[in-house]
Amino acid sequence: MTTPQMAEDAGHARYTYRLRVSSTALAALEVEWARCRWIWNECCARSKRAHAGDEKCGPARLDKMLTQARVANAWLRGGSSVPQQQIIRDFAKSRAKALKDIKARLPIRQRAGMPKCKKKRVAEPTLNYTQRGFRLKDGRLHLAGGIVLAVVWSRDLPKPPSSVRVYRDGMGHWYCSFVVPATTEALPATGRVIGVDWGVRETATTTSDLHDLPHAGHGKKARAKLTRYDRMMARRKPKKGQPGSKGYREARRLRAKLYRKVARQRQDTARKWAKHVVRDHDAVAVEDFRPKFLARSTMAKKAADAAIGATKAALIEIGRKHGRAVHLVHPAHTTMDCAQCGARTKHALPLSERTYACTACGAVSPRDKNSARVMLVRAGLNPAGADRVRADGPPVRSQREPGIPSP
Repeated sequence: MTTPQMAEDAGHARYTYRLRVSSTALAALEVEWARCRWIWNECCARSKRAHAGDEKCGPARLDKMLTQARVANAWLRGGSSVPQQQIIRDFAKSRAKALKDIKARLPIRQRAGMPKCKKKRVAEPTLNYTQRGFRLKDGRLHLAGGIVLAVVWSRDLPKPPSSVRVYRDGMGHWYCSFVVPATTEALPATGRVIGVDWGVRETATTTSDLHDLPHAGHGKKARAKLTRYDRMMARRKPKKGQPGSKGYREARRLRAKLYRKVARQRQDTARKWAKHVVRDHDAVAVEDFRPKFLARSTMAKKAADAAIGATKAALIEIGRKHGRAVHLVHPAHTTMDCAQCGARTKHALPLSERTYACTACGAVSPRDKNSARVMLVRAGLNPAGADRVRADGPPVRSQREPGIPSP
């Protein structure tokens, strides 16, 4: 399986592949993870002592702690220093984000939270290697410490990778995720533009009827089986402090397998639709919608099943990959403005009202279609015939491939 994903840096992309792990490599990976997990827990303890003593606990101090621990501990010294240093980087980054949220006085529900200890039977192994900690030879992944893994190459890497993450998912399957420089695969110009508005009844409504994305309902289709597995786990739930039975572990495995299937179905639907939109249009004006607030509404279940965030991320990623202009439009008042004359209603429209009727120019259109046209107006991509339209509103952000000038 290969899954290109957006990396932390806009100029890079991730390519994920399945791994075939032998018994020897599995034992070596588990020991390597035990060392990294021990270091993470030591960093947590060091962070608590620093907080109690009003001291600093930055990456430099944690690196010094790691050096001293490797000198004093032969078991720790027996592993590669690359993943151990990288886990300290991850800890420092997580701690810095938590402190930043505290300093900004964000509500507790919005804070990242301080990093916690990783429990042996709960935390899944995750090992990060920089360029000096791995190499590819004869189709195999060679990690520092003599660990050799067979990669299922579903397709070739576009460029040499700069780092790799080796991890295990909840199903017990191992994967490797390579970070490579992003490449641009230019598509022929079409001369067309499109506006995209997100919703719950339909995941995406566009200015083109051929490119609307209906609600797939993958989670709804799997709900009966998920409920069955939840009941199986509830009946076989072990007492506190006792390991789960074989039946409990099997029910948990089946539940995790179904959740993974639903997640992949959503991702596949999102990427196919995004590729269809990007291939047929030179520029895309998409609502910069943040669906997180829907988790606290009555539409939480259906909104989660729509996977708006994943679909939006796929559209931005594929647009960047093919050199298309993707304009992120602030969602403020997009349901209240008229796409024809720019007039704004005096009050917010209730969700039950699905038709937009402008009192100024008399234009009548489906509510979501009007919002999609407003995206084009806000982004400065006015379609033919849309005149006298004001472009008032918050600034529009443009997501483009690095090195490509904005229009």
